[in-house]
Amino acid sequence: MSESESAASSRSSLVFAYYVTGHGFGHATRVVEVVRHLISSGHRVHVVSAAPEFVFTMEIHSPNLFIRKVLLDCGSVQADALTVDRRASLEKYCEIAVEPRDSILATEVEWLKSIKANLVVSDVVPIACRAAANAGIRSVCVTNFSWDFIYAEYVMAAGHHHRSIVWQIAEDYSHCEFLIRLPGYCPMPAFHDVIDIPLVVRPVHKSRQEVRRELGVPDNVKLLIFNFGGQPTGWTLKEEYLPAGWLCLVCGASAKQELPPNFIALPKDAYTPDVIAASDCMLGKIGYGTVSEALAYKLRFIFVRRDYFNEEPFLRKMLEYYQGGVEMIRRDLLAGCWAPYLERAVTLKPCYDGGIDGGEVAAKILHDTAMGKKRSKLNLSGARRLRDAIILGFQLQRAPGRDLSVPEWYQVAGNEAGIPSVDQTQKSSKFVEGFEILHGDHLGLSDTIGFLDSLATLAKIGGHHQEREHLAAAALFNWEEDIVVARAPGRLDVMGGIADYSGSLVLLMPTREACHAAVQRNHPSKQKLWKHAEARHHSRDTPILEIVSFGSELSNRGPTFDMDLSDLMDEDGKPISYEKAYHYFSRDPSQKWAAYVAGTILVLMREMGVRFEDSISILVSSTVPEGKGVSSSASVEVATMSAVAAAHGLEISPRDVALLCQKVENYVVGAPCGVMDQMASACGEANKLLAMICQPAEILGLVEIPSHIRFWGIDSGIRHSVGGSDYGSVRIGAFIGKTMIRSFASSFIDTNSEEAEEESSELIESDASLDYLCNLSPHRFQALYASKLPQSITGEEFIKKYGDHGDSVTTIDRNGTYAIMAPTRHPIYENFRVQAFKALLTATPSEEQVIGLGELMYQCHDSYSACGIGSDGTDRLVRLVQNMENLKSSKTENGTLYGAKITGGGSGGTVCVIGKASLRSSEQILQIQKKYKEATGFMPYVFEGSSPGAGKFGYLKIRKNSAT
Repeated sequence: MSESESAASSRSSLVFAYYVTGHGFGHATRVVEVVRHLISSGHRVHVVSAAPEFVFTMEIHSPNLFIRKVLLDCGSVQADALTVDRRASLEKYCEIAVEPRDSILATEVEWLKSIKANLVVSDVVPIACRAAANAGIRSVCVTNFSWDFIYAEYVMAAGHHHRSIVWQIAEDYSHCEFLIRLPGYCPMPAFHDVIDIPLVVRPVHKSRQEVRRELGVPDNVKLLIFNFGGQPTGWTLKEEYLPAGWLCLVCGASAKQELPPNFIALPKDAYTPDVIAASDCMLGKIGYGTVSEALAYKLRFIFVRRDYFNEEPFLRKMLEYYQGGVEMIRRDLLAGCWAPYLERAVTLKPCYDGGIDGGEVAAKILHDTAMGKKRSKLNLSGARRLRDAIILGFQLQRAPGRDLSVPEWYQVAGNEAGIPSVDQTQKSSKFVEGFEILHGDHLGLSDTIGFLDSLATLAKIGGHHQEREHLAAAALFNWEEDIVVARAPGRLDVMGGIADYSGSLVLLMPTREACHAAVQRNHPSKQKLWKHAEARHHSRDTPILEIVSFGSELSNRGPTFDMDLSDLMDEDGKPISYEKAYHYFSRDPSQKWAAYVAGTILVLMREMGVRFEDSISILVSSTVPEGKGVSSSASVEVATMSAVAAAHGLEISPRDVALLCQKVENYVVGAPCGVMDQMASACGEANKLLAMICQPAEILGLVEIPSHIRFWGIDSGIRHSVGGSDYGSVRIGAFIGKTMIRSFASSFIDTNSEEAEEESSELIESDASLDYLCNLSPHRFQALYASKLPQSITGEEFIKKYGDHGDSVTTIDRNGTYAIMAPTRHPIYENFRVQAFKALLTATPSEEQVIGLGELMYQCHDSYSACGIGSDGTDRLVRLVQNMENLKSSKTENGTLYGAKITGGGSGGTVCVIGKASLRSSEQILQIQKKYKEATGFMPYVFEGSSPGAGKFGYLKIRKNSAT
């Protein structure tokens, strides 16, 4: 070789530092394929990973591959193959990557310089991007998800103090030059430049016949791969799990595990792509590696959902889009009820026809980048773009305004029930297409008419529909029998919010968006059963509950649920306890949603003595977005309870329906909410505010919304949950504060203190037996008790001194620390603000009136923040309203928007806005939407309009027209 050729060769040999996340083998195996192409082009690759070395060296035999064993992120900490421990994941990441951050960066910068790296590649280790920037080296990420998106939902369980982790990860990713994005991707707003590539798939080395011959498996035997990764599973495999003519190849079986004769343990170094190509089906959990190879080699995939891993819905949708997936319920996996799923799977015809050369494509892009090729860079801060719209709870829960980065195959109709657009003013009728209405009136509500149309469509298609939830729904009802339909709206918390559990006055507006529940009862012998349910039930005399939830594909939950109604009974013939029910529905988080629906039946059994002897079929379809703080759960509970009651001839007042539904949420679901959500959904009326004192549920009446005033809700994009840690901690703090105030008042009496002498003895005695914080006036709180309350207290200290805090739906953590002053002060002052708000609404219309209403809302918002349950996204929306209000043009036109506040349980969700009922107001709301999207990358959904509550709607009894 000449001297010039040698120099050229040296220049073309590049050095890549490839960081691989510590989460599972899937990332490592796809990295192998990219690295293989880089090395075959003559480059040197240093892989930084905690994965076993054999994962890389088994496929790549080259002196240009260097392995450095380092763990720089932990991914998701899993309790087992299907369960993620959210709190432990964040705590572990803190331990590995946050606490030693400075030393990690120093070490990585020094190492990168020592190997003279030309390019840093990350899949998808956050700190690697920052280390590269500090070392002055370009970096690129290759992935289908990012950890900011995954961890964002975990914050709900672990507490808001962990938010800084998500923001730091986003900021680290923002130093990456661009993202090489794989199919089946999640929204990843931290990256500002993107290149899409085909699937990264390992090639097969042997034919189907060769692999089967080596395994000793005849061609006429069907092969199933049992693949749940390297996590311990804890289940036992039995011979009867497989139908005749099947063998199962078990991946990752321990040496000690005894397998039945029809199960074969694969060696640890078995090359999975070859085994996949030789098999008929795979049973396992969804991950990028399993899905991509199943699609590439047209293997039918029976999958079981994992808990709390946000990557999964996007991969699942891709898998099902290409007709390659069947979902198995976790209960059936553990019980060995596999046959109906295998029978369904073998009928599938996987049809993925896209590219599978993503490894080669990615390597070429990385080569060009390392050689100096530049791409345009917007230079936007990832944390700034992500901070206010973490997009947890999956962007795709939103009906309108879906993010443009969502792949085309993930797009779904705005309404999952396939509801067409119908004029809201359509006249009432006793007939809709396909059905005769035997009882009730649809009131011309377009969503109800659309829901009935969707039922008619299901009855016609007879199960031949692409969506699995529609397939299940089509097989749910006996279409020749009567069906009962109820409707319940969400609610916009105008004033009152979290003060409801402290007995406050609240003002609530039912939303236009609502949930519909369709219920049918049948004798067990006539009940239609899904195949997997039929396989479990040998007797047709046992009442069965079957539920289908429309919209399940927009969040990570199973679309169907079934159970024996006898599961809700103890051996002594009495209904099971709420505690047992809570644990029953918590066994499989992907089906925990069923507690909101099935819980209504248990509550009716326990509270009203109802016995259900018939089987029950329930279809639930909601347009109330989840996690937005507008009571999606209450609308589901109220609609279901109303429909079940009507189907069984139970006459229950709307107020009692709400109180029963609160028990569902508090005791069966385990969310410590007050009763206002259910009351608004059950008792509200369109275009009126429901005024209620939550002691526990005294309805004062309906307040007309003046014609010159309008309310909107604007979604911040940050998922809210009343089951989250922040809401529960604030509630505990309020009940602790009430307990302390009662104790202070009792001590005044016992010691004949100066306070007792100066104050009325009756008032002091009343304070000593205070049942609701809101019965204490602000001036008495400030004068007598505010100075005595601590800012915070530990659970251990409180329990030792005071014992119980008097709240049956929350539990004090002895090791926790609870804020006391702010959570106690908030409901006392909020009750006063709501009273003033209600009085102002009925005052003579004037500019001062709406200015006063807006100021009260701003004060409420600030008080939420003081309690620690605000959020950056909701704060930004409130500031945008304030900025709009203070525009010079707004002042010259007497203004249009006047106030805003966070709603419901806080910590994200929706902001309520008050303004004039005018076109200019609507224009300003649109401007706020656009400004929020410019700042965060998230287009907020706007709640506008109202509709009747469940009580006002009543119920419909429908029957299929004989002519259809």
